[in-house]
Amino acid sequence: MSPPKPSAACVQKRRLQLRAAAAAGHGLPAPRRYFAWATIIVGLSLAVLDGTIANVALPTIAAHFHAGAAASIWIVNGYQLAIVMTLLPLAALGEIFGYRVVYLTGIALFTVASVGCVLAESLAQLTAARIVQGLGAAGMMSVNIAVLRHTVAREKFGAAVGINALVVAVASTVGPAFAGFALAVVDWRWLFAVNIPLGIITVGLGIPSLPDSQRATHRFDWPSAVLSAAAIGLIVTSIDSFGHNLPWYATAAQILACVPCFVFLVRRARSSARPMLPLDLLRIPAFTLAVCTSIASFATQLLAFVALPFLFQLVLHYPPEQVGLMMMPWPLAVAVVAPLAGRMSDAYPPAILGGVGLALLALGMAALGFIGPGASLPDICWRMALCGLGFGLFQAPNNRAMFDAAPMDRSGAASGMLGTARLTGQSIGAALVALMLGQAGLAGANGALFLGTGFATLAAITSLSRLPFGKPR
Repeated sequence: MSPPKPSAACVQKRRLQLRAAAAAGHGLPAPRRYFAWATIIVGLSLAVLDGTIANVALPTIAAHFHAGAAASIWIVNGYQLAIVMTLLPLAALGEIFGYRVVYLTGIALFTVASVGCVLAESLAQLTAARIVQGLGAAGMMSVNIAVLRHTVAREKFGAAVGINALVVAVASTVGPAFAGFALAVVDWRWLFAVNIPLGIITVGLGIPSLPDSQRATHRFDWPSAVLSAAAIGLIVTSIDSFGHNLPWYATAAQILACVPCFVFLVRRARSSARPMLPLDLLRIPAFTLAVCTSIASFATQLLAFVALPFLFQLVLHYPPEQVGLMMMPWPLAVAVVAPLAGRMSDAYPPAILGGVGLALLALGMAALGFIGPGASLPDICWRMALCGLGFGLFQAPNNRAMFDAAPMDRSGAASGMLGTARLTGQSIGAALVALMLGQAGLAGANGALFLGTGFATLAAITSLSRLPFGKPR
């Protein structure tokens, strides 16, 4: 005889108990915790992999559609802009409807858009599908750490963030190599087709396992969502235009359009108890310093990642097939160090761990800047590994510090700001490299590395300045 099914009241009571336990920082019980974590890891991997493989496949896709470089670049830019413009609005939706709803909807949308990429018959159709894919990726990225915060116990949160950083590093390392190998044997459409079964599996895992979260009672602020998307999108495109030496009036027009959007957004945020632009969190010194540190560190990373291929190939005269391998010590070192740093951040001040890591990153960037003709592979690899060691030691503790400073019910806003800070820093770094290469030629590659040294040093000082500000919540 089968046991009686629990009543609807019992199910609802159990659901509320789990939600309260997650909100109190106790996390989910096993084995549900492991399935939820698997969902988070696979979803994050999909979003990161898709960004890296599209970069590698861009020339092949452009040739397939007989498109120029300027038009085909929107396959990448459309995806990135869709993410950066919608992170904060989707994080706000997560606080209202629940983080699991936004996360699962993001995965589902990403999967459907991958079908659109596979079936695209023109560059315009592929670009449109990539923009929708970016919206899906933003749904995952906007609440990723918020979901993780409700999944694991507070005392293990730092280690969990470290494993997240490990996943990003591994996906960033594997993505270009996978894309290069796949393009040698299959059509480019298979790079997007692989997302479809993985996306379906992830939704299947996530529906029964992802945690519920406390829901906010306020309505979604549509005017702030539009202003946020416009302001942040125009900030990114203005930085990009400045770096690529577009006509001054084109850049000025974007800046002039951005200013009123940002002013009205701040005004609305000041009058809201739970603003979409989280001024309430930015008033917390530890949170603001973590955001500033993140922007500066990711600007450093992109200064290196964009400048180094030019330095390795055109100055040091290494063949293209070796350049990809020469870039690998950095993310591999991050993959090794990040989980350890995350675990250490559960016991030691993230401000110190981050400051030491960023100091090592600054040393590594300076060492790369002094590379000259005749540098051997070991000379290059230890410098790259030092940068990765420093970046890995910084990233997880800094993310932990950002969330420790934010109240539990504002985890969505904190998660959105984390993604926005990362993408803003990356946009600044990429634009500065483009500007320096345009103004100084190949000498600008070394200059970009020294500029990155300055950013990393500033970030290290900022990280250490967090020491007086409070204890983890």
